[in-house]
Amino acid sequence: MCGYTRLDRIRNVVIGERVGVVPLEDKLGETRLRWFVHVKRSVDATVRRCEAIDLSHYTRGRGRPKMSWNEVIRCDMKFMGLTDDMTQDRNMWRFRIKIVDHR
Repeated sequence: MCGYTRLDRIRNVVIGERVGVVPLEDKLGETRLRWFVHVKRSVDATVRRCEAIDLSHYTRGRGRPKMSWNEVIRCDMKFMGLTDDMTQDRNMWRFRIKIVDHR
């Protein structure tokens, strides 16, 4: 890409900056927040019923526990400066979570 080969030994980050590609983590966060607001607005969504399931009897293996979906969403919202009450204004929410594809 950009006329470089692997022999030029240029890092992917540098090529991404030159091409104007947004980091994948940012785009994944945008997608999660889009799905979150969709679930928040619909009252009868299946996902809303799954939130109420009690998993206290379920145990994981050793090591650090994986983050739940709610914890990941809260981290994304904190990173972008959003709150739960902002989910009701669809246009503002889309504007706030949109990550431009090029720099």
